[in-house]
Amino acid sequence: MQPKFTVQIDSFKKINKIENAWSDSDYKVMLALMGLDDDVEEMSSAELREMCMMSFNDLSHSEAAAIVLTHLFPELTAGKVDQLSHDMLVDRAWEQYSNCLYHESLFNAYALLREAFNGTFAQPTGVQLVLTVTADDESDMAIFDTSPQSAMVRLLASGQSEDALIHRLYEDQIQGETFPEAPGIVWQLKQVSDDGATRQFTLLGSEFWFGDFEDVSSFEATAHADSES
Repeated sequence: MQPKFTVQIDSFKKINKIENAWSDSDYKVMLALMGLDDDVEEMSSAELREMCMMSFNDLSHSEAAAIVLTHLFPELTAGKVDQLSHDMLVDRAWEQYSNCLYHESLFNAYALLREAFNGTFAQPTGVQLVLTVTADDESDMAIFDTSPQSAMVRLLASGQSEDALIHRLYEDQIQGETFPEAPGIVWQLKQVSDDGATRQFTLLGSEFWFGDFEDVSSFEATAHADSES
């Protein structure tokens, strides 16, 4: 029998960007890709960001997107980057790209490019959830120690209807022993408190997966960890 939990939604907040998603190093690499890496070591964080954003505006929308994508996903071929850079102008790739492990980075790319071009790119939609999870049996909370993101995705899937998209796409992983796609669904997960059988968590993910929780206050759920084998 799967561990049973009571989940209380303490806070639901829609977000359009993730704070501190971009570092000085990110801006330096993107400036270098644009051939603008002279004197960057002397610049402040604010100057690096401003120069990068201004430099994007010297490029076409798809060219700027290609710079960001090349930095974020060096494993992609030039052809794939070119295709995705054009798709970003019409698609919601942070939701629709076939590999969900790319979704958080694509969310950040949309937020950056939308700010640089004062629109044009779709506004990304994410969710910040704060939730309190209580186990029927305190020992069952260990699932959040062994494979936290997999366990959390299963927990939140359990709180959605059987015809929800997450069940249609990932039912085998939800019921199975491994969930390699989980970090592409729950992007960031932080445990806030631990009171034995009750823990509080904050998480970030796409509204695509978790938007239905806006009007939910609590639910009963089951979840399990990934197999250790």
